[in-house]
Amino acid sequence: MSAETEKSAAAPAPAPAPAPAPFRCQRIGCDAVFTDEDNPDGSCHYHPNGPMFHDGMKEWSCCKQRSHDFSLFLAIPGCATGKHTTEKPVTKAVSLNTKKAALPKAAPIQSSKQGVESEACSRCRQGFFCSDHGSQPKPQKPVAANGTNTEPVAKSSVPQPKKKVDLNEPRICKNKGCGKTYKEKDNHDAACEHHPGPAVFHDRNRGWKCCDIHVKEFDEFMEIPPCTKGWHNADAV
Repeated sequence: MSAETEKSAAAPAPAPAPAPAPFRCQRIGCDAVFTDEDNPDGSCHYHPNGPMFHDGMKEWSCCKQRSHDFSLFLAIPGCATGKHTTEKPVTKAVSLNTKKAALPKAAPIQSSKQGVESEACSRCRQGFFCSDHGSQPKPQKPVAANGTNTEPVAKSSVPQPKKKVDLNEPRICKNKGCGKTYKEKDNHDAACEHHPGPAVFHDRNRGWKCCDIHVKEFDEFMEIPPCTKGWHNADAV
């Protein structure tokens, strides 16, 4: 065997090229991880238009899907398809007040001298938290005139059956502001960063009651960092 042959046989094989780094899609409603080599047309499902907020209702202006619960609202699947992108879209939240401007105004609400402003506010009347007037006391239940006991019957003390969870099964945390995929074996009391809530929407302001941060734009609201650490929870309401 020649010297050149021995050198070529002893030389190590070239290292394989590193795999391309994955990116996270920035379209609203998608949030998937992709690479440039794995990004076919139609793989991204997103909302092309911004959300609309009015009182307790949240609605996507592009597909008219709506929900009162903020977590369920964010879980509404995107109505448009395309390719994933790392460019953050510019969307603005639209108030439903502009669409309802042409509707006839309701008759003025008759209220007492105390709490006139809070009773005229639609959010306060429905029992939602209002950043302008604060939380409102819940109405007292009327007392029965015949003196009968009106207390609700105690619920059954039989415990609910516990749900069996695979420690290695990937689960998605449903805590507000988290949404990460985790395994129960890696879960601990500081694994999740989230907002205990609730989310507050009033007029053009949106924010979180837990950390008392309020912004104007929906994109800025989505970027508010979580203020609490705790356990991941895939069964959060």
